[in-house]
Amino acid sequence: MNIQTILTQITSRHLTVATAESCTGGLIAHTLTNIPGSSVFFNGGVICYSNESKTYLLGVPSHLINRYGAVSKPVAKALAEGIRKQFKTNLGISTTGIAGPTGGSPQKPVGLVFIAVTSAKKTIVKRCFFTGTRLSIKTQACHTALGLLLQSMKKIL
Repeated sequence: MNIQTILTQITSRHLTVATAESCTGGLIAHTLTNIPGSSVFFNGGVICYSNESKTYLLGVPSHLINRYGAVSKPVAKALAEGIRKQFKTNLGISTTGIAGPTGGSPQKPVGLVFIAVTSAKKTIVKRCFFTGTRLSIKTQACHTALGLLLQSMKKIL
């Protein structure tokens, strides 16, 4: 994942991005705002760690969380779509997962992360599994999310 490539692709197309982060805790927003001039394309982000914040701030239907759990493909999709609409951006990106070291289950182990990237036309959701420490899982999820953003631009715009 090359931050400069992401910057070039986003700015050359005059796109804007917003982030909805649960398990990455703002790491994607932090990485994007480390790029000089990121205010041209980065409108903002929300760290929506609790289920209530997912629903209240980004409009994730509570029935999705109740049925599938916060760490799920439908919730990742709803988060990305919600942040894009809330911040009125071309692209929305979201992460939801279990960074550990506790909180996992046999069905949803530590390291399970769902990443979504959305535009007005299409949403792509990727199911990932990362290993390592809490920070390592968060970092891997951040890099994968930014890589998916770059890959997805050609498919969803």
